Order: sequence, then structure tokens, then C-alpha cells
Amino acid sequence: MAQLGNEDLEAFLAALAPRLRVAVIHGGDKTVPGAVLQQTPNCRPWRSYATVAGAIGRSLEQLGFRDVVLLPDDRNLPARLEAERIQLAWLNTGGMQGRDPMAHAPALLELLGIPYIGHDPLNASRLDNKHVFKRELQALGLPTAPFVVWAPSRGTYEAEGPEARSAFGDYAGPFVVKPVSGRASVLVDVVANRLELPAAVERVHSAMRSAALVEPYLPGREFCVSVGGPVACRGRRLFQADGPLAFSALERLLDADEPIFTSMDQRPITAERARALAPEEAALREELFDLARQIYRGFDLEFLVRVDLRMDAAGRLMVLEANPKPDLQHGNGAVNLTTLGISDQGMDYDDLVMGLVAERLQRALLGRDLGHPQLVAIESIVKAAAVAEAPRS
Repeated sequence: MAQLGNEDLEAFLAALAPRLRVAVIHGGDKTVPGAVLQQTPNCRPWRSYATVAGAIGRSLEQLGFRDVVLLPDDRNLPARLEAERIQLAWLNTGGMQGRDPMAHAPALLELLGIPYIGHDPLNASRLDNKHVFKRELQALGLPTAPFVVWAPSRGTYEAEGPEARSAFGDYAGPFVVKPVSGRASVLVDVVANRLELPAAVERVHSAMRSAALVEPYLPGREFCVSVGGPVACRGRRLFQADGPLAFSALERLLDADEPIFTSMDQRPITAERARALAPEEAALREELFDLARQIYRGFDLEFLVRVDLRMDAAGRLMVLEANPKPDLQHGNGAVNLTTLGISDQGMDYDDLVMGLVAERLQRALLGRDLGHPQLVAIESIVKAAAVAEAPRS
């Protein structure tokens, strides 16, 4: 099936919006009675993201979706999806507990056969596990700092061991220690030298019951850039780029007491904490865009990510991570790094949401995706809508 033009895709989207029953899924709370069979440790710092799910839901309603509900990601989700007769889900959850929680909701929806907007289970997991992500960056030839990953089962971190020597050589510090799966700089620690590393690694092990990642501290400027699929929206009109659309290239502005960007849990994101790159920084902006596009293509992504980068002492960009669930707060003065610079593209928040829905719809209609398990349901809905609503030629 050929790729649809913008006007045809808009017509399909307009036909689908009032017909689809949509759920925006946020993180469940394991302390709520009945949410789980048994509570287990969180291997990723937990957050419900319910407020952000509400913002996404309101945006969908403004775009013409009439049946939108918010549902928590917990053991009751399958029954709720069935009771609400949900046809499409938007994943805005980081999971609830256990290992690889970012992959739990997409894996469940794959099992149930419900199409969704978000990363598939494999990409959700490998993006959220920083050591896996960095190993794949190395395989793709993309720049990232050397690192060592240390699991709790290995005991005390060996700061002078063979792995550390192989990764860091004679580099004495400072270092950054972080959970391999995390969010918002929670439990990220900067230590001055090798002697402080065992204690910092143990803090991660104790708090998260999961592996810690150790890498050199990069002393340069810090940046982020967002990237999604080629189908996007500007002024509520769809357009299609030649490849992945990179946007919102920002420099994160660090205060004097911030060696790294402080967790948003401690210091909320404001417009003063980041800036769009200036016109005279066009070459730097294009380098950020190019790296983001390479990651999107190299990992065969199907949904939005925010790529975080930092310069080393020589001014070379190094990829830190690709956030699989970038913050999409909106309304009541909320600021997020994905849409802070989106006006440079002539886009706003609702444009971003509409583009992400349209990108998923386009993939359902592409011949190369015919039969893809999580797109079959969308395709059947699209065909029904096309018969009833599409303009006759």
C-alpha cells in the first residue's frame, strides 16, 4: 500500500477521531489495594505521570477524539481496557515495579492485541537500560563515553579492577554513577575520584536493587534534542519530512552548584533552565539533529524520544541517553524540554500530539507494515472509516 498524502491522511484521522475509544495509560501505584498481587522492589524510580497523561488526554479531546479515558498501568488494566472497549492506547507509563518496568505495558498490549502509541517492548527496554543503549551506540559507531556496569550480585565495585582499567585507563576522576534504569537524574551522583566509587555504586544497589553504571564526568556543555517519525503537524496541518524529524535543540543551563542537570523532582524545569540554540550556532544544531536522526534510524524507533548529550573536555558531543518517555507536561505554566523549543518548527503542543497519532496511523497504512501485530487492529478500523468517511474521487 502506498504512503498516503497529507490531505488523505488528515481525512482518515478526522474520520477516526470521533470513532476511536482511546486510553491514555499512566503508571499504576503498587500501594493501592488490588493494584498488584504482591509488592516487589522498584528497579526504576517510580512516578505515576498521571498529570501528564491528563494533559495528553485533553489535547486528544481538543483534536476531536470524543472517547478518551485515563487508566493506570496495574493488574486491573486488561479488564479496564475490555470494559471501556478501548481500541487505541497511548503509553505514558514508566511501569510500576519489578524489572524492566518500561516494557511491561507495551508487552501486555501486544499480548492483548490492542494497538498503541509508544515504543514496542524491546525498544522500551533497551532505551531505558542505559548500559544496553550505550553498547548499541558503540556498535553503531555513535559517540558515547566509556563505561562500566556493575550488578549487585558482583559485590563491591572494583575501582582498580580490570574492567575499570580497560574502560578508563589512567583517568582518575571525577566520575558519574547512576542506575542503569532511571529517570529525571534521580540517584545520579558525581564523585571526585576512584576511591569514592564503591560507596556510590553501593548507594544505587541499595536503593534500586539493580545495576549501577559508572562513566567519566564530562565537563562540557549539556544539550538535549527531540526526534520523532517523519509524519508531523504544523498549525493542525500534516506534513511529512524526508526522514525522522528532529526538533527542540536546547542547551541545558546549569547553575554554579550543578555539575549535572538536577532532578526535576528537586528543581522543576523552567524556561530559564534551558535555551534554544542561537542562529549563529546552526552547525551545532545540525550536529545535534543528525545524531538524533541516526539514533532514531539505527534503533528502528517508532515513537518520540529525547536525546541527552554532553560535550567532553575537547568539545566533542557524547550521547548520554535517549529518554523513551520524554516529559510532556503542559498547562498551568508547566514547561517540558521536548516542547520548549518546538515553536522554532512553527508547532505547538497539540500539533505534536496530532503528529504522533498521525505517524502511528501512517505506519498502519504502509505496505511494509502490513500484518505487523500491533498495527492490524488500527488497519481494520482505518479501512472501515475509509469506506464510510473518505471523500470520493
